[in-house]
Amino acid sequence: MITFASYDGTALVCHERGEGPALVCLPGGPGRSSAYLGDLGGLAARRRLLLLDNRGTGDSAAPADPATYGVGSLVADVEALRVRLGLERIDLLAHSAAGALALLYAARHPGRIGRLVLVTPSLMPIGIEPTDEEWVDQIERRAGEPWYARGLADLEAWEAGDESRRPGAQPFFYSPWNEEARAHAARFAARSAEAAAGFQTGVPPAEETRESLARLAAPVLLIAGEGDPAPLPAHVERAAALFPGGRAVVLPGAHYPWVTAPDAFAAAVGAFLDGSG
Repeated sequence: MITFASYDGTALVCHERGEGPALVCLPGGPGRSSAYLGDLGGLAARRRLLLLDNRGTGDSAAPADPATYGVGSLVADVEALRVRLGLERIDLLAHSAAGALALLYAARHPGRIGRLVLVTPSLMPIGIEPTDEEWVDQIERRAGEPWYARGLADLEAWEAGDESRRPGAQPFFYSPWNEEARAHAARFAARSAEAAAGFQTGVPPAEETRESLARLAAPVLLIAGEGDPAPLPAHVERAAALFPGGRAVVLPGAHYPWVTAPDAFAAAVGAFLDGSG
């Protein structure tokens, strides 16, 4: 376990798993502990995973100023970790909401990125989000599954702001929705409400971020889940085209491909990080 003080003195914790070259991993949620990333489908056999608990989550302390939960502020925490590690550049992997964090970090510190992996990422900072029609079309692909009717009611209620309905919506984010998926969803359901509420602040205009990322020299891999409600595979492919060295891969599953398609996930990410695929 690595402990360090960020720019404002907040004590942060980064957990270590596996061996090999370092890979900094940022959890999503927002507001979730890094524990749900596990060993990323066996990727820890090829890389030393450095799993950051963002401020106010997991083993990291809450900040004195709640305004610093904003994603624009969290960029400084990632940079503080890079400095603590003593690395000129970092290979960086981000999942879901942390995709927004990684995009902003890459835009602000392009020379500090070795390779960048965005797993079913939020594309909010670059202005790519599904329309209502696109979202409904993707959701309806699961209509033949036995949990669909109840899950849809929970999903719509959760989207409307009822956080208590979040557990019932989880089948949409795993494919297949099997025992392994159920166990993962139940075990790692907790998140910090305060960290989540403050996350979407400090985001520059999308055009500004896109212009910065268009000059990023580092190779970038974006991973979509075939059945993911958000981001949609087509949007991940659009985002990949913004990067000079960007490419997209669509894997079986939905929002957690390392849980439901671990071998395909570890092979795709491992080959990209090794420069062999």
